[in-house]
Amino acid sequence: MNIGDVATHAGLPAKTIRYYEDIGLVQPQRSANGYRSFRQSDVHKLAFLGRARALGFTIEDCRSLLKLYADTDRASAEVKHIALEHLGRIDCKIAELTEMRATLGHLVESCAGDHRPDCPILADLAI
Repeated sequence: MNIGDVATHAGLPAKTIRYYEDIGLVQPQRSANGYRSFRQSDVHKLAFLGRARALGFTIEDCRSLLKLYADTDRASAEVKHIALEHLGRIDCKIAELTEMRATLGHLVESCAGDHRPDCPILADLAI
């Protein structure tokens, strides 16, 4: 299967697939002329990566998850540990964004938004 077909089946851009190959997440076969030839297992692995990345897992998390997925003797505790760490990062981001929104909301409400030059938003940014 060529990269265009794989991109369609895996739901990923060809550029992303090339990047995943460059960093060693997938290793398609190469023909004598250098063209990539993907197997069905590559499509499955790329779809797995696409879903993991859509959930925000880092590339290194994805690398670990792929290794665990391939290891039939894995302990699910290892997978859960990776997911819990990621969930913690998401919770931190949510807290940061909530605080950011509250601050910006307060500044927007404080700004008259009229023809006068004084603006609490700019004043706060200048501190």
